[in-house]
Amino acid sequence: MLIGYARTSTLEQNAGLEAQRESLRVMGCERLYEEQTSSVAVRESLKAAMDYAREGDTLVVTKLDRLARSVRHLGEIVEGLEAKRVGLRVLDLGLDTSNATGKLMLNVLGSVAQFEREIMLERQREGIVKAKSMGKYKGRKPTAKLKAPQIRELAAQGATTHTS
Repeated sequence: MLIGYARTSTLEQNAGLEAQRESLRVMGCERLYEEQTSSVAVRESLKAAMDYAREGDTLVVTKLDRLARSVRHLGEIVEGLEAKRVGLRVLDLGLDTSNATGKLMLNVLGSVAQFEREIMLERQREGIVKAKSMGKYKGRKPTAKLKAPQIRELAAQGATTHTS
């Protein structure tokens, strides 16, 4: 059985999620798991897809970055799938881990993807330093301070915090 997994980082990326869904359906995925959450957050749908998968099944994703956040994380996912004798297919790379070449390519491409991400973050940090030195970087708008009057009003009305 082909099991599809789709993920976007934010709720605003509905078109991206729909495109992934469509690609997975066209591939013939009989079950689809999806979520809209950051790559570093707990991903319940990924866990559910991996728990559901049985020997001989294949987990299908459209792109490697939709699946794993790092080479280490990718290794953990692949290890979990291999323990269950479940394959992995990455559509945009034409990658299939059911053979030795596919496994090798997955590791190489995972390393390249992590390298690209680290370079991008490095450039971003450099850009922020430069913008700060020029007085052009202010950071994110302080939303908590903007809500202070509303919080004071709620407190004055007797509202308290409640955790369930």
